Amino acid sequence: MKLSLAIKFNLVFIAIFAIGLTAIGFVADRVLQQQALDETRHDADVLLNAASAMQNYTAQHITPLLATQIKYSFVPESVPAYSAIEMLNSLQSAFPNFSYKSAMLNPTNPRDRPSDWESEVIAHLHDHPELKQATGQRHTPGGEQLLFLAHPSRITDAACMQCHSTPSAAPRTMIDKYGPANGFGWTMNDVIGAEFVSVPMSESIARGRAVWRSLMVSLTAVFAVVLVVLNAMVHFLLTRRLQMLSRAADEVSLGKLGDVELPAGGSDEIASLAVSFGRMRTSLVAAFEMIEERHE
Repeated sequence: MKLSLAIKFNLVFIAIFAIGLTAIGFVADRVLQQQALDETRHDADVLLNAASAMQNYTAQHITPLLATQIKYSFVPESVPAYSAIEMLNSLQSAFPNFSYKSAMLNPTNPRDRPSDWESEVIAHLHDHPELKQATGQRHTPGGEQLLFLAHPSRITDAACMQCHSTPSAAPRTMIDKYGPANGFGWTMNDVIGAEFVSVPMSESIARGRAVWRSLMVSLTAVFAVVLVVLNAMVHFLLTRRLQMLSRAADEVSLGKLGDVELPAGGSDEIASLAVSFGRMRTSLVAAFEMIEERHE
């Protein structure tokens, strides 16, 4: 099958574009997915730092104020982790898929007991005390993808051991509220739990996909415009002029040595070829005239 120069050019151009678009699409997808992951991790860091700030504020300003009150009735708000949980739980009305939990393997408050997957993360942090955090992905029962960060929880303040060493050393009001069975036997500087923050990834991934689609559509549109412009350039600057030279050669080969239309103008290679072809036609005309004169 004979293919014209324009068709060959288009096939090569389309093949190069397809390879380039595939490579760009693959790289862009990887970059945008990593950007979505980094964005989600940043949101989780912000939430975790907010919880830490709330705990520090409670420990420095609220707990001392309630030191006398605890002798008469235990106030959960005096516990830094409790205040952080309550504060961040209030955000769930605006951000329902964001969550914070301070989970302990042996918690005083039963609501702080970890789930199965949280227990596995805490055990991993306990077995690797050099780790400052653990991160991973999980899915909710509804199928939504979440990113979680977990910071190990340790007892670093000896004053905390009053409530978590033995039931006999703990405040009576705390025992009355939670009982003597849980939240004791903690060890200084040992990993006893972890602070968990879960942040949804769906929105970041969706934004990345939207950017990827826009990029692919834009590149395809640019390709289409470039293909049309290049085809027009090839037609006017190359194909049309070569067709004129081809017709002129056909006429000369049939003995029609009169005025032959040749592409005029320009200083490129085709223009030089047309000039050379014109000189050849002129030389042939002169040669035939000399032959006819000798015959006469």
